Amino acid sequence: MTHSLPPVTCLRLFVCCLLLSLLAGCAGPQLSTSDGEGLSMERALVLQEARNAVGTPYRYGGSDARGLDCSGLVQMAYLRAGIALPRSSSDQYETLPHTRSARPGDLLFFATGSGSSVSHVGIYMGDDTMIHAPGSGRTVTTTSLSYDYWKEHYVGAAAPAP
Repeated sequence: MTHSLPPVTCLRLFVCCLLLSLLAGCAGPQLSTSDGEGLSMERALVLQEARNAVGTPYRYGGSDARGLDCSGLVQMAYLRAGIALPRSSSDQYETLPHTRSARPGDLLFFATGSGSSVSHVGIYMGDDTMIHAPGSGRTVTTTSLSYDYWKEHYVGAAAPAP
């Protein structure tokens, strides 16, 4: 005894199988860049180097794995991506090309000291977060930019990477 399916049912099964096989080809590993669609290789390297530094102790004037300050973190991450930057956050702010809208890998500058000049820098990671070296007794970490503190002390952004 043989059963045959109506032609419409066969066509539906064929289309479903075809769609499933196409979708299966898209299930491989994907690079996730959050809101950094189309990042340059340099930006991707900066972000990876910054992520690798998470947990590194803060050290004033530090620019290596033994300890990093905020501008040392930025300088190290960019240098490993082949881009030389000035050493201090204020020099970085003064000399680098500014941007109105930060993309992942851009630098964010803050006036956190008693004066109104730039005294802190972090690397924008996307999704309203940055990575930075926050200060003595702490380690390189990520933080949300939605905190009022960052909004109140924000000075501007720079885009040193293509």
